[in-house]
Amino acid sequence: MKRRHFLLSGLAAGIPLSGVARADTPPQAEGHVGATNSLTDVTGLSVGQAQSPGARTGVTVILPDSPAPCAVDVRGGGPGTRETDALNGWNLVHRIDALTLSGGSVYGLAAADGVAAWLGARGRGFAMRRVKDIPVSPIVPAAILYDLDNGGDKSWGETPPYRALGIEAVSQARRSMALGTVGAGYGAMAGQLKGGIGSASWVSHDGYTVAAIVATNSLGSVTLPHEKHFWAAPFEQGREFGGLGVSTSRIAPEDWSGTKLAPAPRANTTLACIATDAALTQEELKRIAMMAQDGLARAIHPVHSPFDGDTIFALATGHKSVPDAGRELLVTHLGSIAADVLARAVARGVYSATQPPGMNAPLWSALPG
Repeated sequence: MKRRHFLLSGLAAGIPLSGVARADTPPQAEGHVGATNSLTDVTGLSVGQAQSPGARTGVTVILPDSPAPCAVDVRGGGPGTRETDALNGWNLVHRIDALTLSGGSVYGLAAADGVAAWLGARGRGFAMRRVKDIPVSPIVPAAILYDLDNGGDKSWGETPPYRALGIEAVSQARRSMALGTVGAGYGAMAGQLKGGIGSASWVSHDGYTVAAIVATNSLGSVTLPHEKHFWAAPFEQGREFGGLGVSTSRIAPEDWSGTKLAPAPRANTTLACIATDAALTQEELKRIAMMAQDGLARAIHPVHSPFDGDTIFALATGHKSVPDAGRELLVTHLGSIAADVLARAVARGVYSATQPPGMNAPLWSALPG
């Protein structure tokens, strides 16, 4: 009776039942991977990336065509962020002009300064009113990961490279993007393996696009102990990260093989952005960011530790309208997709990682099996 009552209540409220399994209903049409299987499949988004091989670090910028609503969810115990307070729904500004992910620990927050300067010089930013010769205020939230001890030359004194890298990255923003050892993931390590930038996308059966970009620099491992199989294997589409399938191994709760054995505060962190073309509010995006955190749990073991600064942003370009009826169910549907897409993106970043010049980090491609 409870199931019948739920179905009838949904019909009365005008809620579509695409997310409710019924034996007497034919299967819904399936969705598919986006054209580029990356964040840029979301209409209205570009991605720019820049890196310093000498310093062994980099910056990734997500650039919407126009200001976009954005929310954030932080689960790690050692985050480093900028302007995340502005993303609370009770504050004045509900839209961002760009989003910056960076290496460099606290120094990397300066990348957003460069992005803001670039945007402001082009008149892109928030203003209560436009006044001649008074610059606008670009809203550029940012988060950083720790890559200071990866062997690169960090003897920059009072001139860290991140502001310049931010300007370089945003000026190169395009409708396509590279994966692996690039941008904020250039010097990253995923447990004991070389980490990197990953991305993945999905177009739902009703036409909404959900995509993720992630810089994986985690304490935890992205593969099962002593195996080449990814934790994210159940969510793989085609052979996007090797096609090895799901492992049949049973893993003991205390087997942390493949993790970083000597973690230090802020020495890790996975940074991600979920994006969709659905016209969602900041509050709805907050829920999607929270649900997307499950994607990290599906792809990294352990995750959200005191030594990670795991941070997920969620933004919407609003190119596809959302009906008032059934919004909560749609948010649930998109949030579920977001978690799966993020898990895939983590694996794709590590799968695509290569060795930066002079760095001697184990690659997934070199694992046995």
